[in-house]
Amino acid sequence: MSYYIRVLGISDPDIHIDELIDGLSEVGLSAKFSRAELESAAKWSVLLVANAKGDEIMQIERNPVVEGDLGFEELEEFKESIEEYRPASAARWLLSFFDRVKVIYAFQLLEGAFEDNNFAVVNSVREIIWNKTGGIFQSDAEGFTNEEGYAILWQFSDEVKGEWNMAVHDGDGQWVRFTMDLGNPAQREEFWQGKVPKGAVKL
Repeated sequence: MSYYIRVLGISDPDIHIDELIDGLSEVGLSAKFSRAELESAAKWSVLLVANAKGDEIMQIERNPVVEGDLGFEELEEFKESIEEYRPASAARWLLSFFDRVKVIYAFQLLEGAFEDNNFAVVNSVREIIWNKTGGIFQSDAEGFTNEEGYAILWQFSDEVKGEWNMAVHDGDGQWVRFTMDLGNPAQREEFWQGKVPKGAVKL
């Protein structure tokens, strides 16, 4: 089953492949990017990304949110799906935020993404694109973030464990950031209620 992470951008500039290459180089990483023959390096809809050795690690699709196109349909599906997840305050915020989304970059992670240092390439390319488009992240089996990159909607599995950076809205509509233990049932319940869990470490 394919695993996806996404950037839901609030602006939709052209992002030249050279910008991705240069951004990786700045952090000591490299990758190879392949595009369709009829597309340009600045205006592309699909990129196949391989590591420096040529091992394929991910495919990136750029889908503008235009009625009738895939990006619009995907955003509509998100609007329907989040209503059943908690906290409710985060779902409401996301529904409002979705109206600002102009483009969705979908990263389909291939098997090679989780080998060697390849996930560092995935994260770096995602951050380069996010810095250009603004917006939020979405990850399968995790959920959505706010614009600062903190997780705000619980879509984890029941078996999830470990510490994670999260955020909830306070009474003034501001984000309160903290680290919680995802495997702690009491902390989960309080987060689901839109509260900072007892024992969580504020950031």
